[in-house]
Amino acid sequence: MSPTDTRQSGDFSMEADDLYREEIYTDRRVGTVRRLSPVTPSGADDAKRPTLYLGQAQMLTQLGALPLTFEIPAASLEEAIAAFGDSARLAAEQAIEEIKEMRREAASSIVIPEAGGGFGGLPGGGKIQF
Repeated sequence: MSPTDTRQSGDFSMEADDLYREEIYTDRRVGTVRRLSPVTPSGADDAKRPTLYLGQAQMLTQLGALPLTFEIPAASLEEAIAAFGDSARLAAEQAIEEIKEMRREAASSIVIPEAGGGFGGLPGGGKIQF
């Protein structure tokens, strides 16, 4: 179940079989790497599942800083640090494409007044169309 599914269903129970211990590493300049180590419900390391690496950075936009969170394909912290830049660039490109798509969708939903009959005898009408 994804985090969105949990919020929509109102079920806030933790998944005991999907627990991770989180460690954060930062260079205090570009961003952070979060290492998620799988653990059992008792807190012991769970060698059956892979360790996950997530990156966090910010992209500056005209409206301010846009937070980026992205997975880093890596098997170790060293690999994650080496792959951070490429993973951050990919996340920034994806964010830019999503913003462009949202702009296209917003532009395609322009309100057009109905022809003829307007409000109070004026052209334009009072019915909104999408």
